Amino acid sequence: MTETSALATHPGDPAAPSRSRRRWLALGVLALAQFLVVLDASIVNIALPSLGAQLALDTAALSWVITAYVLPFGGLLLLGGRLADRYGHRRLFLIGTAGFVGASALAGFAVSGEMLFAARALQGASAALLAPASLALVTQLFPLSRDRAKALGIWGAVAGIGSAAGVLLGGVLTAAFGWQAVFFVNVPIGVIVLLFVPRLVTRDPESTGTRLDYPGAATITGGLVALVAALTAFEQLGLAHPVTLGLALAAVASIVAFVLIERRSPAPLVSFSIFANPSVTAGNVAILLMGAAMTALFFAFSVYTQAVLHYDALTAGLSQLPLAGALVVVAGVVPAVIGRIGTRMTLLGSLAVVAGGLIWLAAAPATAVFVTDLLGPTLLLGIGLGGAFVSATQLAVHGVRPADAGLAGGLVNTGQQIGSAVGLALLSTLAATRTEDLVRSGVAAPEALTAGFSWVFLGAAVLAVAAGIAVLLIREARPERTRRTTVEG
Repeated sequence: MTETSALATHPGDPAAPSRSRRRWLALGVLALAQFLVVLDASIVNIALPSLGAQLALDTAALSWVITAYVLPFGGLLLLGGRLADRYGHRRLFLIGTAGFVGASALAGFAVSGEMLFAARALQGASAALLAPASLALVTQLFPLSRDRAKALGIWGAVAGIGSAAGVLLGGVLTAAFGWQAVFFVNVPIGVIVLLFVPRLVTRDPESTGTRLDYPGAATITGGLVALVAALTAFEQLGLAHPVTLGLALAAVASIVAFVLIERRSPAPLVSFSIFANPSVTAGNVAILLMGAAMTALFFAFSVYTQAVLHYDALTAGLSQLPLAGALVVVAGVVPAVIGRIGTRMTLLGSLAVVAGGLIWLAAAPATAVFVTDLLGPTLLLGIGLGGAFVSATQLAVHGVRPADAGLAGGLVNTGQQIGSAVGLALLSTLAATRTEDLVRSGVAAPEALTAGFSWVFLGAAVLAVAAGIAVLLIREARPERTRRTTVEG
């Protein structure tokens, strides 16, 4: 059985009307907000050196500019999704966007490291409200499966473009206006979103009065924060460091407690029955592994082009334009491909292309010429990522009840964030170990660095293949249990 729609109506659920008469314009505005959330995870990277010099932050402190954003974002996403289901998707989306805009302005005006860290944490917490609510609103704007497939294609493509564009925009803005610009750029875009969404999307329906699972919210938030912190500590301090081990134990204990609480809760924060839908499970596993591969790819490629090939920040950003351009083009045609061969086959083919591009990129030498050594693999990666983002997002929300739309959005974003933290921690450590071993054996630094980055690209290829295997293995055992009112092949 193949899925040809992203979110199908459950048996007995009436087809909900769209929440906007200008839904494609509304989608564009919602996509702007999603673009900001994804962009902000990467745009800051190239600005770090100048930011650190002005605010007197050493290397260890600079890492917290990233960590302060990722910790609350990854930790609060599931809670943010459930809050949106409980109190209204438009309401939580607007609250999250307003918080994100205010925090971005605060970060741009920061005069100390402490002020910047606080602003980044507020950005992350606001993004955790904004992101799952935006995906839920998209599914409600497009109740018909054919239109929803196109809409989620655009939404998924925006997420991929935001990740790819972060380095480019970070280099351009930092070079032209200083590091503050990477934060101030969020403000006018966010204001546009705040002005237009209330005019384009109808008010939320009255709350059902469902009680929120506070013990579950506390344990999963604490567990996810501890998990992301443990992965960050592993990257910076090593596996055997007491801080890493303590955070890992805290994460395991909190997540185990969460599972026990949810099994007994009359109104669970996460109803595990959602994973009885194999499409949701397969899509989220694919997103988790793709997030790990993609983040490691962009990190390693950015450092490789600057540290080995000696590109400046702007040139390093421009070198990712072919990837971003291919992603945009492919994302536009993916819904039509899904309509012909199904979501799973589209995702499997896209993951194969991603793996091929990563293996090709791993062969790039320390003296690489962009046109002959990098252009081909980056174009291939753009094609694969464009197809994979769109189809995985559709698969991850296929068949989800409208009452769980916020939860589904939270799961999608949580998988990507946790995957990003895992992939970056594991593969960057692998690269550093490989480079250090080669340097000790007498290999020149450029060749040793290149070999380390090659291991990152190969490791990311393994993750892409693993995602494909998961999609193949997680199949519907009894199709009659998951009938949908949409066409399924």
